[in-house]
Amino acid sequence: MRIDLVNSAASQISSEPGSQAAGAQNASVPPRDEDHATLVSDAGSVSSLVSSALSSPEIREDKVASLQQAISNGTYELDPAKIAASMIDEHA
Repeated sequence: MRIDLVNSAASQISSEPGSQAAGAQNASVPPRDEDHATLVSDAGSVSSLVSSALSSPEIREDKVASLQQAISNGTYELDPAKIAASMIDEHA
């Protein structure tokens, strides 16, 4: 499978040999014998996501404080089966 992040589907199809005649009729239909994906991004939304991620704190102090409180109270419970399943899933 090929993912083309630079070219749109229409320009890619029209640049393939022999496809210019059929390009007007089937510009958005990829060949049936290969997978095709086109990713389109809006620069404005990507920019806002990047700025949102950069403005988020690296350490979420509220989560850390609540976990510290639960540990010190003895109310923090671990599920060994869930931990084991996560470890297996991560290395599978």
